[in-house]
Amino acid sequence: MSRNFKLHTPFPPAGDQPQAIHKLEEGLTKGLRHQTLFGVTGSGKTFTVANVIAEHDKPTLVLAHNKTLAAQLAQEYREFFPENAVHYFVSYYDYYQPEAYIAHSDTYIEKEAMINAEIDRLRHAATQALLTRKDVIIVASVSAIYGLGSPEEYEKVHVKIERGAAEDRAALIRKLVGIYFERTTADLNPGQLRAIGNSLEFMPVNERVMYRVAFENDAIAQIDQLDPVSRARVAEPKSVFVFPAKHFVTSVEERERAIEDIKLELEEQLAKFKREEKPLEAERLKRRTLHDIALIRELGYTNGIENYSRHFDGRKAGEPPYTLLSYFKRCDPRFLTVIDESHVTVPQLGGMYAGDKSRKDVLVEYGFRLPSARDNRPLRFEEFEERVGQVLYTSATPGPYEKAHSEQVVEQVIRPTGLIDPELTVRGVVEAGAYKGQIADFIHEAETVIARGGRALATTLTKQMAEDLASFLREKGIKAEYLHSDVKTIDRIDILTKFRQGGFDILVGVNLLREGLDLPEVELVGILDADKEGFLRSETSLIQTIGRAARNVLGRVILYADVMTGSLEKAIGETNRRRALQIAYNEKHGITPMTIKKEIHDIAASMRTEHQRTIDELLVLDTLAYKDDPKAFIARKREEMAEAVEQLDFETAALIRDEIYKLEGTGQKRNPRKRKALSGS
Repeated sequence: MSRNFKLHTPFPPAGDQPQAIHKLEEGLTKGLRHQTLFGVTGSGKTFTVANVIAEHDKPTLVLAHNKTLAAQLAQEYREFFPENAVHYFVSYYDYYQPEAYIAHSDTYIEKEAMINAEIDRLRHAATQALLTRKDVIIVASVSAIYGLGSPEEYEKVHVKIERGAAEDRAALIRKLVGIYFERTTADLNPGQLRAIGNSLEFMPVNERVMYRVAFENDAIAQIDQLDPVSRARVAEPKSVFVFPAKHFVTSVEERERAIEDIKLELEEQLAKFKREEKPLEAERLKRRTLHDIALIRELGYTNGIENYSRHFDGRKAGEPPYTLLSYFKRCDPRFLTVIDESHVTVPQLGGMYAGDKSRKDVLVEYGFRLPSARDNRPLRFEEFEERVGQVLYTSATPGPYEKAHSEQVVEQVIRPTGLIDPELTVRGVVEAGAYKGQIADFIHEAETVIARGGRALATTLTKQMAEDLASFLREKGIKAEYLHSDVKTIDRIDILTKFRQGGFDILVGVNLLREGLDLPEVELVGILDADKEGFLRSETSLIQTIGRAARNVLGRVILYADVMTGSLEKAIGETNRRRALQIAYNEKHGITPMTIKKEIHDIAASMRTEHQRTIDELLVLDTLAYKDDPKAFIARKREEMAEAVEQLDFETAALIRDEIYKLEGTGQKRNPRKRKALSGS
């Protein structure tokens, strides 16, 4: 029987991997609902899971607890399954300020968001793959449990464009606009179309390509697939299926029904406010809701339309929304769920609903939203459990949930490379006079590592400390960067790629440096303030951070501590237990440990647009010429841009414009973010 998934790997399973793969697949065959892969850092848990996916042969959802880890995992699964559909599904917001109301200061905070169009494209590619294929692996963040449009509606309203079909240009434009494509006369972006002469050009939301449709005698005469930058013809497909440009799709009839439902709910809530003698709240709610209804009726959209999603979906009050899991169910109800770094991801999944509900409750109470806004929400954890089938948890430090629910725990302690857990050293003020403090000591140790071509990590307790330490290291002549949650998703991935490539020598971070990051070049990890008990210095956190040095044969960890805490004792004890097992295995089998050799990929590349990549290539070619005579070079570029505009070559003009921005160091400036506080009156 042919299989959907084809695993490509240059090496066979080794170490503890063969027995782990066998036990986990056997558990899936037996129908075990929950299993845990308890694998040490660097033991190849992802490779083990890839083998299980290939054997199990079902669509798979891989959940990660942050976007950076999800991007790394997506790249790894693409390498293992190059012939299959491996996609990346995370929140498309670069910046998100949710709508909120602070009652004690009478401050209303308007929703603000900056959407990353390229990540939105990847989300559409993921959902469309689930509706058209069976060999799908989606690596997702917690965004997977947030509301998404109905898969039935999304699939139902696609447009088929076929060569020879009876269709005029105006009719096709109306069809595309009906599935939320926008008209433009400038550069095409995903989800946009433009009419040129007797042809129509559009860019789907899920691909980095353009399509040009030529018409003749009220029929489609030709379909060309074009490169969006060079406009060179790539292919001449006979037909193209175009999915909606938005995940939330509603027909005109459904929209009218939803508007009537919203009006009815508004009347009920206004009557409630009247009984409670809340005229201010009633007036506020009435004005806002009627304004939203007018926009929805005229434009099909209003800012915050997701707060009415229950009415558009036809759901009852309290019913959960459609999510990415709904698309998986439609693809194959027997899909497999893998929860990576489960000790962090499981609590994260469980905590989303409560925070969202408390914010919405205040908005409803004070008349900023209808009660149905509460149904635009993430899934409760029990709803998530109902919607997934067999689950495989992976972690070096499984949490209490996995331990309590797993019907089988498979341990993977022996690494295929023979690497052992890093050697640990504890340093503090109790040492002799040679110790001059944790920063000075770390710099001394890091310089030794850097001199032989290695890299070092330092973990701090706060974002500010990470930034300050990186700045201090640069002042000392050491190439260093910081990484924390305020750094944009793509920038985080760029920083990690440059770190591996040797662009700088020390990476300073907080908790983003703990789980799952694969950095085999790291020889030294310095854990600052290791004795400060708390979330970032718990037993689990310490073991995870220690694991960052477990992919290099020279890996070692310095724990800076003035006192020995319970967490430190447990973390050191567990690390030494693993070291003993690994050393004994190596001696028995005559294995010499080897540093993991892993190709360095730019895992952010898939999230950059063709436009951005072309600009980067131009910068490499033109930077030297710019430095020789900046003024003359920019003047020449501006002339080229003007010539391109005269020839109606807007793509080239846009490339030159953005190259000028980059060379001058201005970038494409955005309006500064604002928090708008409105009086309650």
